[in-house]
Amino acid sequence: MTITALLATPSELTDTASDKTAIVLMTRIRLARNLTGRPFPGRAKPAQRAAALEACRAALADTSPLRRAANAEVSALTDLDRQMLVERHLISRELSGSPGQSGAVINREQTVSVMVNEEDHLRLQVLRCGLQLKRAWTAIDELDSALEERLDFAFSPTLGYLTACPTNLGTGMRASAMMHLPALVISGQMEKVVRAVNQLGMVVRGLFGEGSDASGSIFQISNQTTLGESEQQILQRLGSVLDTITEHELNARAKLLETDGHKLLDKIGRAYGILQQAHLLTSGEATNLLSLLRLGIDLGIFPPAVRAVIDRLLIEAQPGHVQHAARGTFEPGQRDVLRAGLLRAEFANFPKPNFMPLGRN
Repeated sequence: MTITALLATPSELTDTASDKTAIVLMTRIRLARNLTGRPFPGRAKPAQRAAALEACRAALADTSPLRRAANAEVSALTDLDRQMLVERHLISRELSGSPGQSGAVINREQTVSVMVNEEDHLRLQVLRCGLQLKRAWTAIDELDSALEERLDFAFSPTLGYLTACPTNLGTGMRASAMMHLPALVISGQMEKVVRAVNQLGMVVRGLFGEGSDASGSIFQISNQTTLGESEQQILQRLGSVLDTITEHELNARAKLLETDGHKLLDKIGRAYGILQQAHLLTSGEATNLLSLLRLGIDLGIFPPAVRAVIDRLLIEAQPGHVQHAARGTFEPGQRDVLRAGLLRAEFANFPKPNFMPLGRN
């Protein structure tokens, strides 16, 4: 399967019609692994990187989840393909800008993605919709075990798995959840939540990871330390933190409706109108507007069945996907026109808001 064919299908992130995913959009678990006797990618010469890439891709192709996966060298991909893979959270921005001898192996369902020669020789990741830490861990643990039968991983009895960055030593695991937290953002409580989460050994990042903005009130919450705890301990602690954040978000929504309900509903109504009528929309503005409609679905203003539509559009409104749909390469201003047109077409037949369940007309 080619990357081009892969990108023609919806991603795991868009398959979120279930009510269970109202606040947690996606769970992701990533493992960092390196090969014994080979320099880390950042210190390796081109021939050494190429040899590691060949060994890893061969081993990955022999595992059950990735036997018929899309398997490509990053340098062979177009800039647009790379951008779309980043927008679908299948590869990192760092891998997309790799100097060469790097690869991406992604299964058809886009639930398993492996980056080769990013910061480490292997970055395995499993994606699941909603809050599914146990299922994601089971899947990635099986893949990791299958690869250990085929590759010799660098491991220290004292430090655990050896990684290019010391912060990944130990389990080499980063477990994260992508959360939609609009009420905490609107009520100005997000900074307090970030401080509290940091004190618990977790880190909060934006929509596309480290260094990115939290567009659409979407945040990634993940463990900060990998050394000194088992995988199960990390998952248990993260799960507890996610439950607490979810409770705070629900409380913030209830309080906003109680104290400033008309203002909140006005935001949602205006977002609906702009998405129906706008002729220029930046990706950031579109993401924020779609976020408000997603909140409207959670509040019963729109039917739950259209949540999957909003989640799909959160991806399709990103720059790479807009250009892919228009079959060309466009400047930012042109993309803003195309994006607005795409969203107008989607919202022409979108259900009208019904504010009556909240006791307001």
